[in-house]
Amino acid sequence: MLKLTYTESSFDLECLTLSLEEWVAQRVILALRVGQSLCIEPSTASFLLPVDLPGVEVLKAEVKRDDREIIALCASDTQYMEVTLQGSWLSDSSKDAVGVFFTTMSDRAEFFLHKLWQEAQACASVMSE
Repeated sequence: MLKLTYTESSFDLECLTLSLEEWVAQRVILALRVGQSLCIEPSTASFLLPVDLPGVEVLKAEVKRDDREIIALCASDTQYMEVTLQGSWLSDSSKDAVGVFFTTMSDRAEFFLHKLWQEAQACASVMSE
């Protein structure tokens, strides 16, 4: 399962070994115990990856192989491509911009996408130093 956590200033992508059902059940139980409202709805999430990142061509091939249309790639400009994922949004309210997006696809695709995202983050931090 892939989990994208959105805060007011950034987001983080994690690859979790829990099943989608286990993770959602844990979040619902936590919300019930602390008296927090919870909104879960179908949604999409997008982020950018550099087009020259090693492995991008493998990701494109993986997307073509998977016919479930959970992941889509689109050229953003000459330096970046947009990765769009289909999944669900979990937050305190349906209007909240802070929350968690989660989706599931093949273990291989999840691991590979997470690895590419980590490499992009490492490249971005090196360039900003």
